[in-house]
Amino acid sequence: MSRRAVVIGAGLAGMLAAAAVSPAVDEVIVLDRDDLPEGPEHRKGLPQGRHAHLLMAGGLAAMEQLLPGTDLRRRLLDRGAREISLGQDMVVRTPEGWFRRWRHPGPRMISCSRALLDWVVREVVRERTGADIRTAQAVGLLGGAGRVHGVRLGADGDQAGTGAELTADLVVDASGRGSRIVRWLDPLGVSSIRERTVDAGLVNATRIYRTPAGAERFPLTMVQSDPYVGRPGRSGMVMPIEGDRWMVSLGGTRGGEPPADPEGFLRYTLDLPDPIVGRLISGAEPLTGIHLSRSTSNVRRYLEKARDWPEGLVVLGDALVTFNPAYGQGMSVAALGALVLRQELRQAGPTAPGLARRVQRGIAGPVEAAWAVAVGQDIWYPGSRGGRRGPAERLVTAYSRRLTKAATGSYPAAAALWDVTSLTAGPARLLRPGTLLATLNGPLLPPATRPPLSEAEHKILRALDHTTG
Repeated sequence: MSRRAVVIGAGLAGMLAAAAVSPAVDEVIVLDRDDLPEGPEHRKGLPQGRHAHLLMAGGLAAMEQLLPGTDLRRRLLDRGAREISLGQDMVVRTPEGWFRRWRHPGPRMISCSRALLDWVVREVVRERTGADIRTAQAVGLLGGAGRVHGVRLGADGDQAGTGAELTADLVVDASGRGSRIVRWLDPLGVSSIRERTVDAGLVNATRIYRTPAGAERFPLTMVQSDPYVGRPGRSGMVMPIEGDRWMVSLGGTRGGEPPADPEGFLRYTLDLPDPIVGRLISGAEPLTGIHLSRSTSNVRRYLEKARDWPEGLVVLGDALVTFNPAYGQGMSVAALGALVLRQELRQAGPTAPGLARRVQRGIAGPVEAAWAVAVGQDIWYPGSRGGRRGPAERLVTAYSRRLTKAATGSYPAAAALWDVTSLTAGPARLLRPGTLLATLNGPLLPPATRPPLSEAEHKILRALDHTTG
């Protein structure tokens, strides 16, 4: 009997879900309300698409397992993406001081525009799976509390679901931040879904610049915000992307939001705890205006804890959990969720009893690890909403700060931090004896008093700096 899967959403999570389900079914249909671009271009349905996205090592590894033999990494690099070593190719000022750059490269991440990443992944998935991508909007689910067996489609944008019905053996909701999954489940008799929102009020402001001549290999540069000083967080980053461009992204929490005018944008970068971002861009040529986004809250739906869960329905990516994008984990968590889906489908077919429940519980692992990182910092910003500051949170924060401080001058501490933030290891990595000892000992080298640049990089910075007269 022919098997069909329907995936709602043709963004990154949706295309990875299509790759995950393809070996287990005869037909994969992907639905998206947007007309998808034919190249690396932004689209309306991705509110964060114009801002900085970093593909962590754990996320890339999951994607390559989902798409074996396609050399996804090489395709991205051939189209202009940059590979960034966490140990060597980054200049980062943390709340606890400057990270050093080490001889050991550490995990590597991919730096490019979200538009390029989405396009390359969509191209690879189409080639690999033959997925049928349709412009259509799902407005509800077919079935009941026991099993979902398809989706209802809106007619000409109608949200009432008066259009066609599309049956399926498996439905995957990967529709992003705007998912209506909780509303859709209610008429099926699945209710009391627990949701939690932690919102630091972050606003992102992003502008693209032409990379100045001679600065093509300048390291990714970041000044992180400080959640622990009782003032609004303020951050800035210069990130290399394809086309010999810099993506410059600023972030400010409630009360410290970055402005949208060019003069204010530059002034904001120069007023950060270190002015390096402003010095780099003060003489650079802007290629775009300034784009703002406020879609930055952490939102989690605890679907794995639902008392009853219908067969035939899986939810992943931003439809399940969204993170403050400052932590760069959303894409990797979506990829790890799709990998859980593929692994469970390998064990049993798409209609096997308990499959959907096992997938939701399996996805909860990487979700919880990333959620702890994001929420563990966001709760400390002034005016943050939805968070708790109890004894457990204070203990975790104290350990995290001490580990970060140690990582400014201890390679074992830095390596542990890289592994967890890259999602190549879980939080247990931070509790290994070697990491605990490194954290207890603190930094073994004296603190850096200025950005850890090579002499050649200092020369580039001085040449670019138009702010000192």
